[in-house]
Amino acid sequence: MPPNTTASSGQKPGKSGRKKGRRARLLVIVLVVALVGGFSYGGYWSVSTVRASFPQTKGSITLQGLSGPVRVERDGYGIPQIYASSDEDLFMAQGFVQAQDRFYEMDVRRHMTSGRLSEMFGKSQVKNDEFLRTLGWDRVAQQEYDTKLSSATKKYLQAYAKGVNAYLQGKDGKDISLEYAALSLTNDYRPQAWTPVDSVSWLKAMAWDLRGNMKDEIDRSLMTSRLGPKQIADLYPEYPYDRNKPIVQTGQYNALTKAFEGSSSGSRSTTGSSVTGTSTSGTSSAGTSTTGGTTSAGTSTSGSTKSGGATSAGTGLQGQLARLSTSLDSLPTAVGVNGNGIGSNSWVVAGSHTITGKPLLANDPHLAASLPSVWYQMGLHCTQLSSSCHFDVSGYTFAGMPGVVIGHNQNIAWGMTNSGVDVTDLYLEKLSGDGYLYDGKVMPFTSRTETIKVAGGDSKQIVVREANNMPLLSDRDDELVNVGKKATVNTAAPDRGDGYGVALRWTALDPGTSMDAVFALDKASNWDEFRAAARSFDVPSQNLIYADVKGNIGYQLPGKIPTRASGDDGSVPAPGWDGKYQWTGYIPQAALPYEFNPKRGYIVTANQAVIDKSKYPYTLTTDWGYGTRSQRITDLIESKIKGNGKISTDDMRQMQLDNSSEIAKLLVPKLLKIDVADKHVREAQKLLEGWDYTQDADSAAAAYFNAVWRNILKLAFGNKLPKELRVKGQCLWVEPADSTGPADADQKVRECGQRDTDEAQPDGGDRWFEVVRTIIDDEKNDWWQTPKTRTDPAATTRDELFARAMKDARWELTAKLGNDLDTWSWGRLHRLFLNNETLGTDGPGLLQYMLNRGPWKLDGGEATVNATGWNAAGGYGAVWVPSMRMVVNLADLDKSKWINLSGASGHAYSAHYTDQTDKWAQGELLPWHFAKDAVDKSTTDTLVLKP
Repeated sequence: MPPNTTASSGQKPGKSGRKKGRRARLLVIVLVVALVGGFSYGGYWSVSTVRASFPQTKGSITLQGLSGPVRVERDGYGIPQIYASSDEDLFMAQGFVQAQDRFYEMDVRRHMTSGRLSEMFGKSQVKNDEFLRTLGWDRVAQQEYDTKLSSATKKYLQAYAKGVNAYLQGKDGKDISLEYAALSLTNDYRPQAWTPVDSVSWLKAMAWDLRGNMKDEIDRSLMTSRLGPKQIADLYPEYPYDRNKPIVQTGQYNALTKAFEGSSSGSRSTTGSSVTGTSTSGTSSAGTSTTGGTTSAGTSTSGSTKSGGATSAGTGLQGQLARLSTSLDSLPTAVGVNGNGIGSNSWVVAGSHTITGKPLLANDPHLAASLPSVWYQMGLHCTQLSSSCHFDVSGYTFAGMPGVVIGHNQNIAWGMTNSGVDVTDLYLEKLSGDGYLYDGKVMPFTSRTETIKVAGGDSKQIVVREANNMPLLSDRDDELVNVGKKATVNTAAPDRGDGYGVALRWTALDPGTSMDAVFALDKASNWDEFRAAARSFDVPSQNLIYADVKGNIGYQLPGKIPTRASGDDGSVPAPGWDGKYQWTGYIPQAALPYEFNPKRGYIVTANQAVIDKSKYPYTLTTDWGYGTRSQRITDLIESKIKGNGKISTDDMRQMQLDNSSEIAKLLVPKLLKIDVADKHVREAQKLLEGWDYTQDADSAAAAYFNAVWRNILKLAFGNKLPKELRVKGQCLWVEPADSTGPADADQKVRECGQRDTDEAQPDGGDRWFEVVRTIIDDEKNDWWQTPKTRTDPAATTRDELFARAMKDARWELTAKLGNDLDTWSWGRLHRLFLNNETLGTDGPGLLQYMLNRGPWKLDGGEATVNATGWNAAGGYGAVWVPSMRMVVNLADLDKSKWINLSGASGHAYSAHYTDQTDKWAQGELLPWHFAKDAVDKSTTDTLVLKP
């Protein structure tokens, strides 16, 4: 039966200001729908069409399947708190309420995870669907649901799906979302029923965007066409353990790990095989380094030697990996920017250092900016905890998935940051007819046929092939079937024949139990239960921090983390034909690093190294974040507690907003010493005098410094990278890749960049901070040398390059911001636009106007605690941001604070579409009510769901 409405919906009558605001919104709706109707589609969308999908938030609705009444209380920001008397009713109501606010977003996500975007958006998405079908996320999710998940988890997933479908019953697309009304004008797509597997699949999308170093693995290989091993090593320096502290510092491991302490960091035996304890990306022999970054192609490996047939990247493989990189970049993002450059902050301070005497816990995951935000705030409360109702939890959820992902219950709080551990490897495969070579034998592919339905067009069939149970990604481009014809390989490699393919090994392609972990975290009441829940968190591997109301704090690294054979650190593609390079097992769960109540009284995780590699027997990754943010947070905490100072909830908030630029502290003193002749450039240089290195939105100095930094990176590194890593459309005259010496001007070739602006290198993150820090005092280092141009002499020293960067930055900002330096500000360059998923980027212009919002001028920057990230190769606009912020007060949970990037609603003209964004941009936090009486006091709308 369709839901029966027994009371009208609507907003509680408010003050005249609220009425004026509503009238203003309605006026905008009338004007916009008239424009869209008159000029885009030849029809007329009435106000009722736009408002038809707004959720009912008052009165009562009858839902078939509930066992008892459920209350949904929403505050002034539309954030719901749900109260039910059974677990199944609680999650059925969660599904119903999230579908009310966000079903279009949920529907797009499940079409992405299942490779069915073409069903909604037509032929433009076929390539993406082909790639996603090859990965097979929904197939793995189905296997998880069938074979891995607990019976309780399945009940929760079924109840959630029942709630979503109760919302869908009796509704046409236009009754669900404005976007469906737009889609109906171009195709006949109709939303289908929700399934439990749709929810499980979302974890695969999250894992994909947080998958670790796969892009670095590709980039290192692509670099070999222009750079030698030493140069590649320069661009991937060692983690600075002596300067930026890892997460785990006190050596709390179990007996298995302690057995290795004190031994050297060479190969150690695990699960019957040898795994490397050290990693040195970029240390193999072969290849030559030349000034300006040009090398003889095909003479080097991509940074490490692998016995048994590892290859370097020749022109055939170069093209293959470049196209693979392009395919990865073009995939829709789920929560990150295609897994590259994303970070997060999370830290916890013990009660010994807080005003309250109990822990404070902060978290702000840095993810791709999206509208609506990837997060949905919600509370899930049993009216009475019992054997049939186990949850009293509040926090951040994913629309489309039951449970709370990050937040707190009545006993504990937890946060997450991406650990960055290496859980993906690319394998080169020797293809031979209908099979692939493995340990001297030709093995048959495992294959399946997939049919892609296309809105407004004919369906397309593809064949997905797997080698050693790994999807063959190179099949997803017609040009990649016969690949590697010109790849340079060593003598131990098999004959290239028709070429090499590229296959993917990834932990998330094995059925796992992460969905179990979500519910276990939500119910955990102490440290032991929290760690037990973490053991089920297979993928993505996240840094989990912990605090409880009794005063304990802790950290646990969870995840299914592979071990590899000796000599294989996972930093470059491995030879799939040699069985020695298959994974040898997984790090034992009991041996994963953790800390509990460390003496220093705090734990900081911000994507830095988890543990000093000399103190741990397993290789977790070769590609940590470099600890710029984590060390700044540590320094802020230390400065506060020095002299027995105490930290407050607002202190934690202020730390989240820290805008200090660590790279500016290194470079500005050197920039100020340069004698600048041009008076206009000198005028800009003076902006840096007395600057406190804080990147506030109104700072002219921050604008100029970041422009200088961007130009330093371009001159020293960017112009010397291969085209596959540079910004699309950026064209340079370069020496041919196969040249053996300096080329004459008429011998140079024009090469244009191929990367999207958000994915290009050098991106300016803290890896590049470390690259520059390493060579900063070597004033004649080859990286500082640049060729002569029509307007500039050749640079032969660091200061000559810096002088040119200051000049280029001055005229770049003059073009962007004007000649008057008094009008310059960082916020004019560093802006955030929130774009609605799919139609907000690819729809007609007027529809984009209806769905998108912004811009906002932002503080912060790259590798700053307030990490409003921008890609220095592509421009200054915000690419990823703190997607939410929270501070949990374990002394009084009702004094906790939170904020979301956008708002609770996915409906474009709802009052809650972006009603948190202004406060988010200003660094404010909202009250986070948890106890029933506190929730009741903040409630503005109450909806009762009746059985």
